[in-house]
Amino acid sequence: MNIITTGNDLCKILISDEYEELSNILYEIIDRDKKYDKAVIITDEVVDKNLYKDLSNNIFDKVDKDKFIKICIKSGENFKNIDTYNEIIEKLINYEVSRNSLIIAFGGGVIGDIAGFVASTYMRGLDYIQVPTTILSQVDSSIGGKNGLDVGIYKNMIGTIKQPLFTYININTLKTLPKEEINSGFGEVIKYSAIMDDDGLFADFLYKNAEDIKKIENKKIIETILKCAKFKSGIVKADEKDLGLRKILNFGHTFGHAIEREYGLKHGESVAYGMKISFDIALSKNYINKNYYNKFLKLLEVYDFHFELKKINIERVIEVMKKDKKNSFNEISIILPDADSCVGIFKMKAEMLEKAMKSCDFTKI
Repeated sequence: MNIITTGNDLCKILISDEYEELSNILYEIIDRDKKYDKAVIITDEVVDKNLYKDLSNNIFDKVDKDKFIKICIKSGENFKNIDTYNEIIEKLINYEVSRNSLIIAFGGGVIGDIAGFVASTYMRGLDYIQVPTTILSQVDSSIGGKNGLDVGIYKNMIGTIKQPLFTYININTLKTLPKEEINSGFGEVIKYSAIMDDDGLFADFLYKNAEDIKKIENKKIIETILKCAKFKSGIVKADEKDLGLRKILNFGHTFGHAIEREYGLKHGESVAYGMKISFDIALSKNYINKNYYNKFLKLLEVYDFHFELKKINIERVIEVMKKDKKNSFNEISIILPDADSCVGIFKMKAEMLEKAMKSCDFTKI
């Protein structure tokens, strides 16, 4: 397959089904042009076991493998913290990684966050490349430069915004994912259908092609990733520092982050549940009509979001949400649907949001 390029001058994105173009680029910037003295691949144990061999076989036939270092960390959100960061930094120092070295994030959203934060802070900043390996990271977290670490139960409380040189997406990595990881990723995909302001065209595409997309059929999954990546890169270019428009990309996340920690769900599942709560509140306030509400819930159902929480501890969820980094002036910032395929940014006092949540029935999807 010929490589597909999208994005813009701020967010450069390459989509393929192999690593040939990546190996060409690495050869040019490391071996031929000698722009970097070393390249550090940061990955985790799961990706190392399932995907690293494929990556190395494809790139090391063109580049000098002696210039590459691999740092492998434990897998999972629980390790996206300052301890893991310190572990990586110590290894970079021991390997004599310099300001002329390159970081390559090879993995899902957690790896992208940690590696991006390392790249933005080690020796006041190194260049880095995102090579995302999950649906969630390919459509969302690897694009736009956000990175960060969790502090206890609070997500991404430490972080920066630093753009990668580019994001390189190989869709074949998705075919190695377990079903639950694939399903989780569709939470972020569905998010885009609610915020694109495209008269529901992307939602219709996702609904009509659900079976092919869920099976990771090449043509349909590439089209899906392309639509999400193109939309996000446009939003990021318009508001790189997350001061206004970019906040709509957090749809489902303020509720979702709290639920993710409280109930141990995967990120995409939590985002789906957060969107469901947002739709319930929006419907109760007459921001949206019942037909749009039902259509969105049907899309969640088609992508197998059937989980059920018998009881949400609303007070606890609100307490976690109050610590969200997007809040200010004692108000919780949330994104709610306010028309078909559109969302708005709303500020609510904690007590008003708690009252709104208690008036809704969101015990199941």
